[in-house]
Amino acid sequence: MRVVITGSSHGIGRALAERLVERGHDVWGLARSPQAAPGTGSGTFKSRRCDVSAWPQMESAASEVASTWAHLDSLITCAAIHGEVGRTLAVDPVKWSETLQVNLMGTFNAIRAFADLLSRTPRRAKILCFAGGGATKARPNFSAYGAAKTAVVRLVETIAEEERSRPLDINAIAPGAINTRLTDEVLTFGADVVGQFEYNSALKQKESGGASLDNALDMVEWLLSSDSDGISGKLLSAPWDPWRSLGSRSAELTQSDVYTLRRVLPPTSDDPKAAPK
Repeated sequence: MRVVITGSSHGIGRALAERLVERGHDVWGLARSPQAAPGTGSGTFKSRRCDVSAWPQMESAASEVASTWAHLDSLITCAAIHGEVGRTLAVDPVKWSETLQVNLMGTFNAIRAFADLLSRTPRRAKILCFAGGGATKARPNFSAYGAAKTAVVRLVETIAEEERSRPLDINAIAPGAINTRLTDEVLTFGADVVGQFEYNSALKQKESGGASLDNALDMVEWLLSSDSDGISGKLLSAPWDPWRSLGSRSAELTQSDVYTLRRVLPPTSDDPKAAPK
């Protein structure tokens, strides 16, 4: 399988690149930092320095990949930053916007840049977008990050609907509270910036070891495989959802709002989709 990963120099993106190369896949990693090839594995690894928030750089990267590969099987967007952190009504507007540029536009840019190469794959194309950390509930002092990640989920849902007739699955991933450099950033910011609850949660996560990285990587591999064919437009949580058993329910899930962002209506609502009394 030929896979492009953005944000492949650190954290989950780096772990994914190492896992996939080890399993024999060919990986092209895009990141702002220089990258060394994984030490082991029968797959190949190529890399390029690239700012995902800058469309010309992403377009150029896609052209370089296309000059080497006739098709692309999968795209995984991992590039992300916490960016501007603090009380929303007091943050720097320019830095707030830059955070969205990396987390949201960086995801869109990658999808748009590699769309043509993905359409040439002889198998079912797969796009996976990381969107945890505030996509499903308010996260005080992280409004830019949370708003961007929520928008990524809606972007995934929209593309899934638009491309429903094509052999393409696109899904969002919540990997769980895994210890990465973003966890370290929260601790470095301190409670005065991120809030006492966020700081205490990060401290507890750091001390306990956090959620299982291997479990998140396992879910990615499952979503890249034919076992997940037909599941598209969903936000799946690695630690909380029964993703290993969803393959047989792809047709049912397509017609369902399960694993999507929707309003929760009160039992007294006249809406036919409201919860029963």
